[in-house]
Amino acid sequence: MFNLGNGNGFSVREAIAKAREVTQKEIPVVERERREGDPPILVGSSEKAKNILRWQPQYSDLRDIIAHAWQWHQNS
Repeated sequence: MFNLGNGNGFSVREAIAKAREVTQKEIPVVERERREGDPPILVGSSEKAKNILRWQPQYSDLRDIIAHAWQWHQNS
């Protein structure tokens, strides 16, 4: 299994706000308290994919990541 993140961390709130901006869609959200045991920050490493697959992330900016994903989704 491989994590294909870009090594940058984004909060859920940041991702939702940027997705709303890019898609121009209202995204319903239900906020809850953090669950016991949830870490305050968690950023996955893509080093395994870089080393084994020679994979490199193409985008680092959250807006670009979401915009390209949204474009792909609309065309599929």
